[in-house]
Amino acid sequence: MNYGRVWMKRSCVFSFIAVLILGGVRAVGQPENQAADQNEAAVQPAPPEGEAQTVETKVDEPRKTHGPFDLDYKYMTGDWGGTRTELEDLGVTIKLTLMNQIMVNVHGGLETENGHDTAGSYEVDFYFDMEKLLGIKGATFWIRPKGTWGGDDSDFDKEKIGGLFKTNQDASSEEPIFVDKWHWQQFFLDKKLEMRIGRQEPVKDLFDTSKIIGHEDKYFLNQALVRNATIPSDKGLGAFVRWKFTKHAYVSAAALDAQAEDRQTNFNTAFHDEDEFRFFFELGCKPELSSSKGPLWGHYRIGTWYDPTRRPKFRNTFDGLRQERFRGDIWGYYVGFDQMIWKENEGPDDAQGVAIAGRFGHANGEVSRIEDFWSFAGQYEGLIPGRDDDVLGVGVGQGILADEYERVHRGADRETVYELYYSIKLAPWLWISPDVQYITNAGGDDPDNDAFVAGLRVRMNL
Repeated sequence: MNYGRVWMKRSCVFSFIAVLILGGVRAVGQPENQAADQNEAAVQPAPPEGEAQTVETKVDEPRKTHGPFDLDYKYMTGDWGGTRTELEDLGVTIKLTLMNQIMVNVHGGLETENGHDTAGSYEVDFYFDMEKLLGIKGATFWIRPKGTWGGDDSDFDKEKIGGLFKTNQDASSEEPIFVDKWHWQQFFLDKKLEMRIGRQEPVKDLFDTSKIIGHEDKYFLNQALVRNATIPSDKGLGAFVRWKFTKHAYVSAAALDAQAEDRQTNFNTAFHDEDEFRFFFELGCKPELSSSKGPLWGHYRIGTWYDPTRRPKFRNTFDGLRQERFRGDIWGYYVGFDQMIWKENEGPDDAQGVAIAGRFGHANGEVSRIEDFWSFAGQYEGLIPGRDDDVLGVGVGQGILADEYERVHRGADRETVYELYYSIKLAPWLWISPDVQYITNAGGDDPDNDAFVAGLRVRMNL
């Protein structure tokens, strides 16, 4: 039995129950406080002589409730008869998200017969506002239980495509439920300084983040257009800090457990005699460029990372006649940008328009199969009149294999991915996204192995 995993599950349950109890205690005392506030508000200064001696009494309007499948509400299951809203008032927010994708190898690749795959995941996000619950100013605790199905069990990419990158980044091995990520977040100095402690994911959440090429649930599906392939992406227990030293500039750093294993708490690997940590560092700025229709947001960043773990070097051992060699102390660097280049309408909060994004990364070629990586993409939000929240995205990504890897695997070169998707908002809680991908030289070592893949993604906020 994995006692660490059992302990984690029990701890999460006990913590959640404790927070709800604390929230309930706070709620019990709330009506008296509200009554006191109302009494204070009712004491009005005496009006001047000659005017009517009247006092206005304000009565709070009843709060509207939202039932299931309400097209004016952001969650499909509604607000649970008002319970969801009451919990949010107390400081507890619960968000359930369901994703499902179907991928079909239409042409090329390794095999088109039965060349389809269905995969997906669900996530339950618990947000605890610790200032409302416990009076800890600037503090939040977040935890995400998750479950997955399909994906690696069917080996779609291995058996049907044979590429370097997953055509569906959300696909993974089947697991009914596990604790995916969690952290305690604390702000200081009027939110200029942010700290997080917990099990965290370096890419998509902390470093080289992007609104356009940043998450498979909302934007592109292919791994090459979700994250930088040269940056270590394994989740791990550790600490993250970000200092916003000017209005638009920041510096970030993190130390995360380098020996962390998936589906575990990571306390067994982060704190023991041979503990090793990956380090990340990023310098970035988020300027707002002026235009005739309002500010154009942007995000520019440059970063580096260090990994102490030992990996085998790419070396021909001639079936064991030569000894295998290893190398640790691996490092790499990256640059990235996002920039809105045109706004369709006036107003600082209007998101319709065209934005672009790009990435480049480099890793040590002695042990990293992909030595260089780049991607570029663009999106148009609100392209079709009357469909203001729909998004059209088109992008290209390329992984370039290391020279050292090519010496061992003759013919290894690079793989290029082209992808187009259109995200359709059917309701505030429902999106569908048709997706097409064309992969050239799948696997990076067979110029005749191209593949055309079609997919459909469904995302629901429950």
